[in-house]
Amino acid sequence: MTSTCSWSLGNGERLKFTVYSLDARWKSVAGLYIFSFQTKNGFWYPLYVGQTDDFSIRLPTLEKRSLLIRGGATHIHARVVSEASERNRLEALLIAHLQPRMNTPLR
Repeated sequence: MTSTCSWSLGNGERLKFTVYSLDARWKSVAGLYIFSFQTKNGFWYPLYVGQTDDFSIRLPTLEKRSLLIRGGATHIHARVVSEASERNRLEALLIAHLQPRMNTPLR
């Protein structure tokens, strides 16, 4: 069964993401991703929000991947978003609202 998580954009909208393990196999599609972990009370905590033109290339080779895992990341939440301008808009909203600690330079 596939698990999902809904993240707030801070403007009243929410985006549903599919939750994957860190060792998931990725398709060659564009979208948004959130490295995260689940707290003891069941809430998801975002560590890093990003976007890519191709999940299958970006996620296995992400420069920050080992740092994110050392920082507690246990899962990757992913959502297909084909249009680059929409990815840019949604990524900016997610980072501004969620304030993930590993996106510090983008705040």
